[in-house]
Amino acid sequence: MAERQTTPWLLTGLAITEFLGGCTFVRGGIGDELKPERVAQIQKGASTRADAIAALGAPDRVVEANGHEVLQYYRYDIKSSSLFLLLVNFSRTSIKSDDLFVFVNKNGVVDDVVFGTKTKNMEFRMWPFGD
Repeated sequence: MAERQTTPWLLTGLAITEFLGGCTFVRGGIGDELKPERVAQIQKGASTRADAIAALGAPDRVVEANGHEVLQYYRYDIKSSSLFLLLVNFSRTSIKSDDLFVFVNKNGVVDDVVFGTKTKNMEFRMWPFGD
């Protein structure tokens, strides 16, 4: 019986795939963490614009809407993972945000506070298809 030998081209191809392929995991964030205890200091009808800025710092964005000044604070959490192969690449990026909106009326008093958190326990997800 003749022995079957692996051709040098197959070994070379596998070596190139190993050296050119790879994985990446990237995490990033934009904005400062919004601490719930600081947000709780802002009371509807009792706090002023100055109170909100003293508790939270300068807003990331200020918008005029429907007779109100809206102070927006945000934090984005970004996680991405990729698998690079010779012919096919797979990647998945997840972006979630924590958002705080403080609505201030014409008298400088806080009319409403809307706070939502989404960045807690966000996982890296390697598989790029579906959940």
